Amino acid sequence: MTTRDGPQDRYKAVWLIFFILGLGTLLPWNFFMTARQYFIDRLADPQNTSCLSNQTSVGTASERSYLQSMFDNFMTLCSMVPLLIFTCLNSFIHQRIPQQIRILGSLVAIGLVFLITAIMVKVTMEPLPFFVFTMVSIVFINSFGAMLQGSLFGLAGLLPASYTTPIMSGQGLAGIFAALAMIISISIGAQQPESYIGYFTTACVAILLAVVSYILLPRMDFFRYYSMKDKTEYRVYNAELETKRDLIKKDEPNGMEQSNSKIIPVHSPDEKPSVISIFKKLWVMAVSVCLVFTVTIGVFPSITAKVSTTLGKENKWDLYFISVSCFLIFNVFDWTGRSLTALFTWPGKDSCLLPVMVVLRIIFIPLFMLCNVQPRNHLPVIFSHDAWYIIFMIFFSFSNGYLASLCMCFGPKKVLAHEAETAGAVMAFFLTLGLALGAAISFLFQILI
Repeated sequence: MTTRDGPQDRYKAVWLIFFILGLGTLLPWNFFMTARQYFIDRLADPQNTSCLSNQTSVGTASERSYLQSMFDNFMTLCSMVPLLIFTCLNSFIHQRIPQQIRILGSLVAIGLVFLITAIMVKVTMEPLPFFVFTMVSIVFINSFGAMLQGSLFGLAGLLPASYTTPIMSGQGLAGIFAALAMIISISIGAQQPESYIGYFTTACVAILLAVVSYILLPRMDFFRYYSMKDKTEYRVYNAELETKRDLIKKDEPNGMEQSNSKIIPVHSPDEKPSVISIFKKLWVMAVSVCLVFTVTIGVFPSITAKVSTTLGKENKWDLYFISVSCFLIFNVFDWTGRSLTALFTWPGKDSCLLPVMVVLRIIFIPLFMLCNVQPRNHLPVIFSHDAWYIIFMIFFSFSNGYLASLCMCFGPKKVLAHEAETAGAVMAFFLTLGLALGAAISFLFQILI
């Protein structure tokens, strides 16, 4: 169905495809993070696991203890650094590498990493080689994930602003799946290593679904119209201009061509937009989305996951407190905030209220630090009851999803049509920069507590 404004997105097929692609960008990594206990268990020395209570090899015990205790630190390092570097690179190389190669290549590479990870469940390895293999896998996943995310936001920038929402919504839903998987794993107890074969294979299926969805995308009239609209209009204009010039030449007795420049094409489709000039147009949105995630990652989960319940120890609520109050509530309301931008986008892209609301989120940092975070050495506990923590988490996560989604939607719309893809890549870079800055300052917040 085609209207004066172009084809309609029949059955919301393009919207659904972008949702699946958004889900595919973070679902694999969330599955990887949820399997944290599996990786830590594999780092135990197989020769001494049966006699842990009577250790005789001090060197082996030290090595095992070091690898297991430092796993989280190295995992954060190996995820954030390549994520930031490759998101930055994508802002520049996306003009030189075709979009199909960047998106399909990244999806296939991530899928292969998970397939190999599933196979490695049955392969016996020493702790150190397995540790190196796991860290290399994390680097690969986040490197290709950065390319995929930046390219996907750039692709969405070609479409109406509302089509960035399904990407953000899909990413938020991936977090809900991870939180539910964590809760289920707690309820059924420790899982056998063999069960992770199906666990990692599920991530491969999600990647395969994203690949199929992307292949179907160019077949959609709605997507073709917006992705080719600018180039088509330019070529049609050039054809009309050449025809006019031929007619003028025939009419002019001296063969002199009169200038006719009342209508000038906005740009050439082969023109390479300047990243710096684009940033000058959308810097408010870029800095805003950076600040949103700096505040979020600054306290979540490094601070929020250390809050202890005051409603009794050694009961079921204590067992599920962080999984439900921290991870599940965060992901549910973050996803709600991201999805809400599909219904309305307030405040507007030129409103001063949006960056003000982003800055006001800084208040969540002291609020969480004054909750019942344990252990603590300096600050007092002011909001000790669990209800305060849950209320803060609801507003914290909702504002994160809603404001971040607004910024990502508005960013590409503040530039010209042919600059939208580059603008999306720039916005993705600042999103990732916010993640990296938040991870860095989280160490400072821990010291202050």
